[in-house]
Amino acid sequence: MQNEDGRSKTAVKVTVNGMILNIFLTVFKFIAGILGNSAAMIADAVHSLSDFITDIVVIFGLKAAGKPADQNHHYGHGKIETICAAFVGIVLFIIGIEIFVSGLGKIILVINGGNLEQPRIIAFVAAVVSIITKEWLYRYTLNAAKSIKSDAMIANAWHHRSDAFSSVGTMIGIGGAIALGGKWSVLDPLAAVILSVFIFKVAFDISYKSLNELTEAAPEKDIVEDISHIIVSTEGVKDFHKLKARKVGNNIATDVHIQVDRTLSLIEAHDICTEVENRLRAKYGMESILYIHCEPDI
Repeated sequence: MQNEDGRSKTAVKVTVNGMILNIFLTVFKFIAGILGNSAAMIADAVHSLSDFITDIVVIFGLKAAGKPADQNHHYGHGKIETICAAFVGIVLFIIGIEIFVSGLGKIILVINGGNLEQPRIIAFVAAVVSIITKEWLYRYTLNAAKSIKSDAMIANAWHHRSDAFSSVGTMIGIGGAIALGGKWSVLDPLAAVILSVFIFKVAFDISYKSLNELTEAAPEKDIVEDISHIIVSTEGVKDFHKLKARKVGNNIATDVHIQVDRTLSLIEAHDICTEVENRLRAKYGMESILYIHCEPDI
């Protein structure tokens, strides 16, 4: 596992690369939307602009989260990363609402006898380029996020994919409108409404996980069970109790009382505590926050 400095550099490099691509893609979409007479593509460009904004938030959050503990933050700054992940989730939810409301409004317009303006081929090309670019960005960001175990970057990766989803709806709508014309222009908002449901699901998952961590919820059940196994399988540990675990950004924080043979010397008991710490750090990283209280076995 990388140290905090290496982790921060990797995260910033990947996010900056995505931000640069987002700038070019946003400008291209706006131009294609205006020249291609496509309101859907202009809305898609706004979605890409939101990606650029969240990229900046993620970079700020990861840089801040990588700072060491200080006199005002005894447990480090890891929670900042969690706050950023929650922010990205909330932004995704807002974007989902905007796509849903906009698409529904266009569908109602057609139902009431209105017509949607037929787009041009440049808007269709822009949608295809957006899908390919954003799907690549999703995979690129997600792979890096998993390698450094960053929730904020995972959230941002899904933001990239939500943009790809949006562009799929735009492509179908624009393609159908160009090929069939007339009332078939309703395919664009219809696909957008369907895709907004998927965006809502991703937004909920990201926000729920992040807000859970901010309220000191325990980590996943398998992580707690693994911590328990590491403790009880350490040589010299007779039993343990009062295990508490939570996440502080990317790090695991654990409080536990272990029981050892009452005949052991203070040094021997301390060595067992140290071994438990070493095994937990080997699994969950050197920056893990561990408090191990040693008690005599009764």
